[in-house]
Amino acid sequence: MQTMFGVRFLASEYSTGPVHAGRIDSLGIDENGAPVIVEYKRGIDAGVINQGLFYMAWLLDHRDTFRHLVRDRLGAHVAAQVLWSAPRLICVAGDFTRYDIHAVREHRHAIDLVRYRYFGGEHFGLETVASFPGRAAARKSGSRTRGTAKEEAMAELAAAVDEVLLGFGDDLTKVSNQTYTAYRRMQNYACLVPPKKAKLLVYLKADPAAVDLVPGFARDVTGLGHHGTGDLELTLQTERDLERAADYFRQSYTLA
Repeated sequence: MQTMFGVRFLASEYSTGPVHAGRIDSLGIDENGAPVIVEYKRGIDAGVINQGLFYMAWLLDHRDTFRHLVRDRLGAHVAAQVLWSAPRLICVAGDFTRYDIHAVREHRHAIDLVRYRYFGGEHFGLETVASFPGRAAARKSGSRTRGTAKEEAMAELAAAVDEVLLGFGDDLTKVSNQTYTAYRRMQNYACLVPPKKAKLLVYLKADPAAVDLVPGFARDVTGLGHHGTGDLELTLQTERDLERAADYFRQSYTLA
């Protein structure tokens, strides 16, 4: 689950109790701290989405149960940072119909539809068919408070970075928490930290060993603590920096 989805495994065949009388195929928590339900079906099965949503309703009604599970598996620190504003449902099946895609587009929860394929007897691949952030996570254009000229310049640069990071494909979603905003395909490909000291920090999934590391602009932060996910840090201060960053963004997007 972590390799393919960026989701840390918590439990499989998880019982929802005698009243609800269900078993969740897999439970996990993603790299942004959001709870994740994964449901698997062979072939084409329209019931996978409805079953997953059935379990999502249970999960949202049993938050303490989920926190206790996270605490037992991953520790109290992770349990205290669960992001309940962005729970996810990942449905894995042989294929999906256009009706499935339309149904999840209209739903308020974040849902990923993933198709599996076998290649011979020992290999398989996963392909994202559709990924929707849910209506609850729809982008909002809030009013911007005026500040100093430098603060306004950083806010404008952050808005430009946001537009570029979301512009690589229709399969991208955005999730924000208190310390960063993640831009995600199936996994995070970029994390934007709010402006600080007249600069923006962006962390990417791109391999630092495979790109040009430019002092003051791009550096390897493997093993160093920081907000967000990714081992490549970009420092952006001007529109010119954003132009330089485009190739780094694109490489990270292809890896997510």
